[in-house]
Amino acid sequence: MITASDVGFAYDGTPVLAGVELTAAQGGVLGLIGPNGSGKTTLLRILYTALAPRTGAVLLDGEPVASLPGREMARRVAVVAQENPPELPISVAEMVLLGRSPHRSALQPFTGPDHAIAATALRRVGMREYAERPFVMLSGGEKQRVLIARALAQQARHLLLDEPTNHLDIRYQHEVLGLVATLGITTVVVLHDLNLAARYCDRLVLLHRGTVAAAGPADEVLTPEVLEPVYQVSVRRFDDGDCAQLVFRPRTALSPP
Repeated sequence: MITASDVGFAYDGTPVLAGVELTAAQGGVLGLIGPNGSGKTTLLRILYTALAPRTGAVLLDGEPVASLPGREMARRVAVVAQENPPELPISVAEMVLLGRSPHRSALQPFTGPDHAIAATALRRVGMREYAERPFVMLSGGEKQRVLIARALAQQARHLLLDEPTNHLDIRYQHEVLGLVATLGITTVVVLHDLNLAARYCDRLVLLHRGTVAAAGPADEVLTPEVLEPVYQVSVRRFDDGDCAQLVFRPRTALSPP
């Protein structure tokens, strides 16, 4: 479980987050949604200690993340961030093996089981046949799937993802998020696509100007009454089998000429 209590943050004195509360339940998928600049990525970075909150605290299974050593955090939390990794001259398989590093000392070589775990992770994201290719030669979408495989190889109990569907085509957007939803580990994912959030997230936190505008089950957050004041668009919702889907239209388009 991941919890954030009264989290606040500012960049150079400019408030970005204020009074944010968040609970990511064990084994569930929590989506962070909201317009550009609402604080989603900043909040995620605070959850994995890349940033320290100005106020409040973050707990990982009841322990303050600020008190956990870096290697322990890496064993317990896997992260797929938006920042591109360094352009290292390594293969796809070697990039995924880096996910096993928290389980090895600095000079300890990777073992047969490590290689097997990495191969399984690559297969799960549809990249097994790319194992020997140079990572730098991949497309943006292929790199994204490899980075998700690296996170899976880490075998952490918590997974944090910042826009994991960036650069992915429609097929792989659904395949990757479908995989994430079946992992059974505590997951927090930043998403812009609200229809993907509706289909793959158990609960949502909607951020607006650095505060929580709504939080709860996806079915309760993704309503026109909640979304329209935040996104400033008209929203029409309909049921598609077992989940809601949304259609958006700019409000200006609805105004008479």
